[in-house]
Amino acid sequence: MRILAYEIEHISLPDEDPNWKFAGQAYPTNDACILTIIAEDGTRGIGYAAAFPHLAATALGVEGALQRICTGLVGRDVMAIEGNLRFVNGALVGNHPAKAAIDCALHDLKARLLEVPLYELLGGKVVDRIAICRMLGLKAPHEMAERAQRLVDQGYRHLKLKVGGEVRDDIARLAAVRKQVGDAVRLVADPNQSYRAKDAIAFAQRAVDYDVDIIEQPVRTDDLEGLRHVTQLSSIAIEADESAYSAESTYRLAATGAIDAVSLKVPKMGGLRAVQTAARICEVAHLGCRMGANVGSQLLAAHALHLAVTLPNLTYACELAEFQKLLNDPFEGLTVQDGYLSLPEGPGVGVHRRAVS
Repeated sequence: MRILAYEIEHISLPDEDPNWKFAGQAYPTNDACILTIIAEDGTRGIGYAAAFPHLAATALGVEGALQRICTGLVGRDVMAIEGNLRFVNGALVGNHPAKAAIDCALHDLKARLLEVPLYELLGGKVVDRIAICRMLGLKAPHEMAERAQRLVDQGYRHLKLKVGGEVRDDIARLAAVRKQVGDAVRLVADPNQSYRAKDAIAFAQRAVDYDVDIIEQPVRTDDLEGLRHVTQLSSIAIEADESAYSAESTYRLAATGAIDAVSLKVPKMGGLRAVQTAARICEVAHLGCRMGANVGSQLLAAHALHLAVTLPNLTYACELAEFQKLLNDPFEGLTVQDGYLSLPEGPGVGVHRRAVS
């Protein structure tokens, strides 16, 4: 069976809160390309290419990469995923969101042709559902506390706070949220590279009082020495996000002892196979790992979910339900209950287009 054709569609999903911020910047929409790869018999596999500015990926850049690479995929064997991905990686440098969409669409297509759920192509599931961590955008302490309470009322028991790089203000945010939700809710703090190393250490020392489990990417991506220094002096686990942008960078971080854990993301790392490799590196290096904020349509979350349920070494709740804060999602099929995201039914990725009324 050969690849016959492909289609690319632009979408822009408004955030329910247009002032939702991290690293001091608002992101009112989630822009992306939906890639469909079509086999000779008409079977279709779909992937989601997120145009994240902080990953240096624009909608036009992603579309251009998809057009160029997918043209070269036409005529290739649908079932030969490894060979197809080797071609993709050889023909495209960088642009991990575009690579991720191709990877996901190829896996979805093959799974649909074989009439199996996607997770079966990734080694088989070890769990049926994943605990979810929801995110709190960067706001005043009382606003974050109010949002936290609404999420707890919906059944979530893991929350991540975006913080802004001023120790006193960020501790006030932690204090307000902890006071509001009580001791049963687990907390993560994410400065998104906004601290210098010495300030990150000061923040970590004070965050202990609020029972924070993880501090995610406290310093700049290129400050490896600073990251290692923070990790050595913090009693709270330090997690790499932007610094762990590929399987290769994950290996370097593990080899240098710079981190305690890794945030795994399909668009950031370039696809399911890349994330799978990074997770295995974490496993052998005795590092924690979890699926980080795969923010986008249910389509993107579903691909990440199918991989997450196959990983035996996830150590914390995953950020796979941020689709709930996006409007006009063209896909449906995922359900969250009591703070857990369950696998959808059916072959492939398991989500489908919403009916147009």
